[in-house]
Amino acid sequence: MTSFSLNGKAVETKSAADTPLLWVIRDELGFTGTKFGCGIGMCGACTVHLDGRAIRSCITPVASIAGGLVTTIEGLDADGAHPLQRAWIQSQVPQCGYCQSGQIMQAATLLQDFPDPSDEEITAVMTGNLCRCMTYVRIRKAIKMAARDMRSTEPKHE
Repeated sequence: MTSFSLNGKAVETKSAADTPLLWVIRDELGFTGTKFGCGIGMCGACTVHLDGRAIRSCITPVASIAGGLVTTIEGLDADGAHPLQRAWIQSQVPQCGYCQSGQIMQAATLLQDFPDPSDEEITAVMTGNLCRCMTYVRIRKAIKMAARDMRSTEPKHE
């Protein structure tokens, strides 16, 4: 039995210790926003957060996250109001949409590390998230838009 927090709620799984976290999230717990892409951690469609950091859930054994805090796209903001989610819509990023939850989850970690990211920082952090529709220009635009929105809503220190 492996216990962890998923989107702020305590959960347990009886899945085998080597079961990829992706399948526990999708098949056992019913959170289908996280997608299966390649199965080898190279495309980023399965990106979730573990303790606030982006990981590839398709190659992460569920036993390795015991006691951890896992956040999926559904947990980023239940109402879809996270600045990245809003920017994605405003910038019309998705075409097929398949990679988008992984892109957004990776971008959320990017903005934690680089609140005002340069093009080079965006490229470096987002390189492992593939988009077969090639919407990279819109992804970059949405990340910068979300960064501006997040900076403008930060509390001002006087």
